[in-house]
Amino acid sequence: MRSRPKSPSLLIDATGMLPAARQVPSPNCDDRPENTPIELLVIHNIALPPGEFGGGAVEAFFCNTLDPNLHPYYEQIRDLRVSAHFFLRRNGELVQLVACHKRAWHAGRSQWRGRERCNDFSIGIELEGSDSVPFTEAQYIVLTQLTEALMARYPIKDVVGHSDIAPSRKTDPGPHFNWPRYRRSYARILRNKS
Repeated sequence: MRSRPKSPSLLIDATGMLPAARQVPSPNCDDRPENTPIELLVIHNIALPPGEFGGGAVEAFFCNTLDPNLHPYYEQIRDLRVSAHFFLRRNGELVQLVACHKRAWHAGRSQWRGRERCNDFSIGIELEGSDSVPFTEAQYIVLTQLTEALMARYPIKDVVGHSDIAPSRKTDPGPHFNWPRYRRSYARILRNKS
């Protein structure tokens, strides 16, 4: 007798929202092309200022409210309009910035398996971190739970790093992201779906 798949510990509702996440709406999104299924999950990393964690700079950046006078680096990014669907802090706190059914502006110029404009068919998750430090245990735990919830709701076929879809310009999530560990977690999820 086959056992039933375990229910995800997080649930995405019919509007593409995750009620368990803290909601910080970003204006940097728009409608996906009609009848475009969500088939790709893209993992990123971000820290503002670079290499520094904590505080509200990342959320302010995604909401276009980052004060460029607070740090010299912010002047370089002041005109960028980007976002992600989720931001996962180092302590495991999950923030939702864009509803999953909307197109967040996270991938930029990108291509996966011959398809361009990955924002059209992907969900972006930003991990608070950098290419130079390992991610936290709390982040892996919550990332696995979030992946399970997203795979339960959407027909996700691939999970990649930003560097996989924009290799000439991006390196994240970086060399310290533990892909083998993470892949084992979502491989189990995919097995349970079948």
